[in-house]
Amino acid sequence: MSHIIGSADFDSLVLKAERPVLVDFFATWCGPCKRLAPVIDELSGELEGKVDVYKLDIDQSPDVAARYKVNSVPTIIVFEGGEIKAKTVGAVPKQQLLQML
Repeated sequence: MSHIIGSADFDSLVLKAERPVLVDFFATWCGPCKRLAPVIDELSGELEGKVDVYKLDIDQSPDVAARYKVNSVPTIIVFEGGEIKAKTVGAVPKQQLLQML
């Protein structure tokens, strides 16, 4: 199961992580985000111990969304070593998310 994080813990959990991190920038009112949620949860379970998977509500953490220029949701960003490794927008298939990693 993926965990919801916010502005307060973003830097420590994502930017300072020792392994790759996939962040699902979402909104509670977003239909495609709701369709993507089970895929994100599935990935979280499959990749446990290899990749950290988090969700970030853009309405609760607009500062982080602005910092990474998240203008549409869902936006998926993969971070590695505190840097953006890959980014995609929209409810993409699981295989595409795996390729980003």
